Amino acid sequence: MILVRVFSHTEMGIWALFLTFTSIFEATKSGLLKNAHVRYVSSSNIEEEKVVIASSSLIINLIVSLVFIIVIVFFSGWISVELNAGTALSSVLLWFIPGILSMIFFSHLEAIQQSFMDFKGIFAGYLVRQSTFFLLIVIQLISKQPFSLNILALYQFISILVGTITLYIFTRKYLVNKFKPTGEWVKRILGYGGYIFGSGIMANIYSNVDQIMTAKFISSGSVSFYNTASRINGLVDIPSYAAADILFPKSAKASVDEGRGKVQYLYERMVAILLSFTIPAAIFIIIFPSFVITIVAGSSYVKAAPILQLYMLTGLLRPMQNQAANLLNSINKPALCFWINTLGLVETLIINYVCLNYFGFYGAAIGTLISSILGTIFWYFLMKKQIGAKVSNIAGYMADFYKTSYIQVRTLFNKQRNAA
Repeated sequence: MILVRVFSHTEMGIWALFLTFTSIFEATKSGLLKNAHVRYVSSSNIEEEKVVIASSSLIINLIVSLVFIIVIVFFSGWISVELNAGTALSSVLLWFIPGILSMIFFSHLEAIQQSFMDFKGIFAGYLVRQSTFFLLIVIQLISKQPFSLNILALYQFISILVGTITLYIFTRKYLVNKFKPTGEWVKRILGYGGYIFGSGIMANIYSNVDQIMTAKFISSGSVSFYNTASRINGLVDIPSYAAADILFPKSAKASVDEGRGKVQYLYERMVAILLSFTIPAAIFIIIFPSFVITIVAGSSYVKAAPILQLYMLTGLLRPMQNQAANLLNSINKPALCFWINTLGLVETLIINYVCLNYFGFYGAAIGTLISSILGTIFWYFLMKKQIGAKVSNIAGYMADFYKTSYIQVRTLFNKQRNAA
């Protein structure tokens, strides 16, 4: 809300592209390491083995991060030019290299927390990380110092570093201060996480391909409108991503201990609860898109209102897809998830390319909606075959959720009225 008011559309577009690339890296690395780390540690009862798993995971984390840094050093200039961002995108990526190094430890500590089903440290780490970034921006705004994209990248590094320290304070009770990586476990983690890593790359490019293609075929400044709509849409998606972190270890354990029926129940119940929250919020934003955008980004971004409406329709479909992909990984079917995400990305690239050429500025949003509808239909029939998922069960759980919520609210209201 602050940055859209101090940067031009072009600068915001470049910042959005920077966040796109760094989030793709962070999310795909997490897919490679965190899922394997959580699955193996949570299913092991041998303390020494847990140390070996964590150590081997950290080694892979370091290597993947160094590869990303090499890509930035040697190829960021070419990428920046191809996306019509001049040298600005390359410059801000280079400034963020210290942040990439800090992320090695942040993501490792996060995986340790999740493997022990302890989310307090993760909450504190992200809260401090984001609050620090926001505070640094506010301080600069109050001091009336000029903003620059490179300074923002430096603020990102500082915030990740402070968040890592916070996360360490909460995680140190699980640390045994031993480092014992083995080649066997490195291979095993890569064997399990390799498909998840590839799947993560495909899924994250898929979720950001509209902005990347808009930069390539329209302009980098146009990305700012897509990013504004995407940020608002992301607020509605927060419960879905949080639920995925909880569902993964639970469904992984259920697939081993309780069988397909329990996995089906967890999936249907989680999707139902997520849709119960998403649908009311999406309906409000679809009806009042210009009002929401004006509050968040100002009147100069009202042009993004149709994009936001299309994104919110897409957001209604996302819980089923997100939880389905996450569940396939948890029940040890990462290869299937990888190939589905790969086909989904190819489909989206083709549809978006056609829509951008036909509809112009709004083409990527229209293409994303079309590909999401087709993808959701495919994912549903796949989950029906894999675990027996049914739309009727999801609808029933949603009805139960609304009914229970209504009873609880009515009971609370009656208690307050009686007390008054």
